[in-house]
Amino acid sequence: MPKYLMSICCGLALLLLSGVTTAAESLAKPFAQHRVVLQISDPDPFKQTLVLNVAGNLIKHYGPDAVDVEIVAFGPGLRLLLKDNSNQGRIEQLANDSGVRFSACENTIDHFTKMLDGEPELSSHATRVGAGVVRIIDLTSQGYTLIKP
Repeated sequence: MPKYLMSICCGLALLLLSGVTTAAESLAKPFAQHRVVLQISDPDPFKQTLVLNVAGNLIKHYGPDAVDVEIVAFGPGLRLLLKDNSNQGRIEQLANDSGVRFSACENTIDHFTKMLDGEPELSSHATRVGAGVVRIIDLTSQGYTLIKP
C-alpha cells in the first residue's frame, strides 16, 4: 500500500476511535443497561409531577446504576425547572440520590426572559442546553429511548 494511502487510513482510524471515546464519555452512566430521556413540554403541574413519577419508577424498577435518566424541559414545560416550582424537593432527591439529570432549554429561557423582563431563576439541578429538542435528538441518536408521559 502506498505511504500516503496508509497515512489516510491511519488518520481515519484515529478519527473514528476519538469519536467513539467522545460518545462514551458523554454518557453519565456508561454501564447502565437502559437509557431514557423524558420530555416535559407541558405547563400542566399534573404532567410535571407525572414525569418525575416516571423517573422515580424507572429508578425503583431497574435500580439507580442500571438506568440512566435525563429529563429535558422546554417550552411551557420549563416551569418544572424553575426554582420556585413545588416539585423542587423531588427534583433534588432524584438528582442527588439517583443521578437523574435535568436539562433546561436555553431558547425557552430566552423567551421567558423577554416575557418576564428578567431571567427566570432555575433549579440548581438544571443544566442549560442550547435547545431542548436538539438535546432529545442527540440523546436518542446515542441510544436513549424517548418517553413523553
